[in-house]
Amino acid sequence: MNTELIFFYSLLFLFAGIVVFYLLRIVIGFYKTKKRLNHDDKSRVGFVVDTFHELVAKLKDKEKELELLMKKAEDRATVIEGYNENILQSVPSGVISFDENLRVTKVNQAAEKILEIRGEEISGKLHTEVLKKPIADLLSDKSIIERKELIYTTPSGRRIWLGLTLSPLKDGAGAIIGQILVFTDLTHLKAIESQMQLRDKLSSLGEISAGIAHEMRNPMAVIAGYTKLLSKKADNSMKPTVDAISKEIVVMDRIISDFLSFAKPPELAISEVDLKTLLETCVTSVAGERNDIVRNIQIEGQAIIKCDEVLLRQAFINLIQNAVEAMLQGGTLTIKASASKGPGGDFLDLSLSDTGHGIPENIKNKIYLPFFTTKEKGTGLGLAIVHKIIVSHSGSISVDSGDKGTTFKIKLPLNK
Repeated sequence: MNTELIFFYSLLFLFAGIVVFYLLRIVIGFYKTKKRLNHDDKSRVGFVVDTFHELVAKLKDKEKELELLMKKAEDRATVIEGYNENILQSVPSGVISFDENLRVTKVNQAAEKILEIRGEEISGKLHTEVLKKPIADLLSDKSIIERKELIYTTPSGRRIWLGLTLSPLKDGAGAIIGQILVFTDLTHLKAIESQMQLRDKLSSLGEISAGIAHEMRNPMAVIAGYTKLLSKKADNSMKPTVDAISKEIVVMDRIISDFLSFAKPPELAISEVDLKTLLETCVTSVAGERNDIVRNIQIEGQAIIKCDEVLLRQAFINLIQNAVEAMLQGGTLTIKASASKGPGGDFLDLSLSDTGHGIPENIKNKIYLPFFTTKEKGTGLGLAIVHKIIVSHSGSISVDSGDKGTTFKIKLPLNK
């Protein structure tokens, strides 16, 4: 706006100069014609009146020109201001500006969405009233930050990764008039990075598991064979013992199968699958006899997806099984699916929620690790297999859990 003000004052000075110029013309003209007009007062008065009217008419013309120039300058300033505002509101990064007292002066739409705030409600407020630590502390220090990554908790309790820069806000003359905070939501990228690191670890463990599983399966087959022979020759008193051995062999065989399923490199057999039918089948097979569990399946948009039906069924069954086991006293199982757009194309966002006891905070980072389990008879491979299946579909999986239950969130690409 400084340029427009300079332009306005220049026009004002020009207008004053014109007035002075024409007044001088009147004085000079009056002086030259003084002697000539002395003999005729009437002619002198008429001359002055005519000259004055001419001057007024010209001044009015110049005034109209000046008003037109002022209107153009105002329109130009409005267009520039609107263009800058459109850019600010369209960028995907969050932008918040503060004055010298660190009161909020401007918030764009991306900042509102990422930090779960409303610009009209926080405008004019101190940074400590709007933002939490550690961002509030960085603003208080007024330090220049070229790049920093940190974890921030939104008002709803969601923990997000932010990549931010903090720098002084300057006017056209270079004077500091506040601070400007620019940030980007890195949560999804961090999740992908974590998934990739975990995949590398699981790949190494998978090779070890495959060797162990094969070594165990051969002697287990021999034991199972001898148990069948023993069941035919044993008397009635030995039957319970033989049956107990047979049951344990079945359990061991399931564990070995889990080992092999985890260790085997997934070879996807892609086909078109009706997502709703697949989910309903999985829920029925796992929770079919649990009348104390309310089922709520909501599918929005595209119901047909391209995936490996067998592997995805295995992943869903493992997640549903965990959810059902977490609701021993009954509860609600909710599955939601909808399509979304992201940087890499179209995605399927699927969430599976229960109202069970939740996952303790201290073990959230371990649930995808193989052989880690809190169940008495668990193998610790269920979620590791789920993770491997989702990643093999170029997707990602995350978990939110608390006192009111657990939600697993899966994102699968629809264009791969």
